[in-house]
Amino acid sequence: MSVTVECQTRPEDSKPRALRRQGLIPAALYGHKGTESISLTVKAKDAEILLKHASVNHTLVDVKIPDLSWNGKALIREIQSHPWKRYLYHLSFFSVAAQDTLDVVVPLQLVGTAPGVKEGGVLEQILTELQVQCPPANIPEFIEVDVSGLAMGENLHLRDVALPEGIVVMDEMKRTIASVVAPASMGGTAETESDSLDAETETFST
Repeated sequence: MSVTVECQTRPEDSKPRALRRQGLIPAALYGHKGTESISLTVKAKDAEILLKHASVNHTLVDVKIPDLSWNGKALIREIQSHPWKRYLYHLSFFSVAAQDTLDVVVPLQLVGTAPGVKEGGVLEQILTELQVQCPPANIPEFIEVDVSGLAMGENLHLRDVALPEGIVVMDEMKRTIASVVAPASMGGTAETESDSLDAETETFST
């Protein structure tokens, strides 16, 4: 899905608080010309819509800056917001036009049915996302992890996953993605409580 946002250049003497009162969110674009950055604003409503469809370090966004006649693809690098009121304070974009590869975060999606689950086990996903390096044009929406060979008590590691072409993992391959574990048994607890009651009765009788 194509995600687009339109920005305007930010006046040099503008104050972030005043901009937010006007319904504008301060933003910045990095990497479009080496280390140079551009100070921008985004309409607050447009920023809210953008963040419903794009995530940090994952989704390529078509950034349009009409007053500079500049269009290009970028990643959202940082979102600054109020810790609990969800007010947006600032957005940072990073242009990918001149980049051969990018470091991005990709969700891991479990597929298939583990035999261990059919045996009564519980499938636990320990790792939900993965930092990878890949070309800008090949950022996967997610990486599928097949758990159809996972038996009771077994673990699935990064080294066991077939990665899409051009994807380089930036993490330790020995990390565990998912496990099938035996469900917690209540039998031991019930037995212990029963034994305790019997012991108390015996002591009282004596």
